Amino acid sequence: MGTTKVLRDARQALDDAGLRGSFLVRDLDTGDELGIDEDVEYPVASLVKVPLAVATLERVARGELDPATPIPVPPGRSTIPGPIGLSKFRHPAVIALADLLYLSTSMSDSVAADTLFALTPPAAVTAELRRLGHDGIPVRHLMADLVDTPAERFPRAEAHLAHSLAINAGTAGHGHPVPQLDISRANAGSARAFTDLLHGLWRPTTIQPTVAAQVRELMGDNVVRHRLAPDFMSDSSRWSSKTGTLLNLRHEVGVVEHDDGQAFAVAALTESRVPAAVQPGAEALMAQVARQLRDALRMW
Repeated sequence: MGTTKVLRDARQALDDAGLRGSFLVRDLDTGDELGIDEDVEYPVASLVKVPLAVATLERVARGELDPATPIPVPPGRSTIPGPIGLSKFRHPAVIALADLLYLSTSMSDSVAADTLFALTPPAAVTAELRRLGHDGIPVRHLMADLVDTPAERFPRAEAHLAHSLAINAGTAGHGHPVPQLDISRANAGSARAFTDLLHGLWRPTTIQPTVAAQVRELMGDNVVRHRLAPDFMSDSSRWSSKTGTLLNLRHEVGVVEHDDGQAFAVAALTESRVPAAVQPGAEALMAQVARQLRDALRMW
């Protein structure tokens, strides 16, 4: 099947499902790539925890931070809700910096992420990325800001109203009255920007090799495996990734490494036009599209 048809069919499938997005798949050794609107920026939600890990570990490598430093995390200090992690703690905890990195990156614990942001604020993470040659992922705010949206102001039975606002209030240039959905105010990035970062982690040049190895391990331990993982995991491949979710946005970026030595970076950033909080069909389709792009690229 020619790549033109693959791309046309993928676009049509996304549109039929009420989705649009920024996709890119890249062979990490040849540099060959195949994408759909790969330079379009989106708010990135929890994908920002990968740049946070990179910036934190670069500071550790320079001796500015000690991974063994015990950090108090009192209960109830954060307004961040969540089904897992520190937001569920009811008693004081003391957690080492390195363990906060695991919670933030591998378990997507937003309280852990904001505890790390207290050491390396968003502007410092952006500066660290730029120093490393990755200037396409501006980091502007904490994870706590992601739970101050219309979704928190409606009862669960009316969640569709918040999603309708998210879908219909945006501008053609991805501006939005909800600041967390406005790419000029949110933590933002494109499939290309995240693919470049993944490339820099799996084939490091500017990122220190020890840092890259630690981030790869954290992404390999990712516990959120319901989105792209089913299409990329197998007995003969390893899938390492990070997801991001906010209102009608569903993202995942990762690398699939095959036993034959091939490795592909995969970035899928999507937004839905369907006003529903739970959309398993959207999760499955974005994985299907990403897999089709990878399969087409692998046949080149």
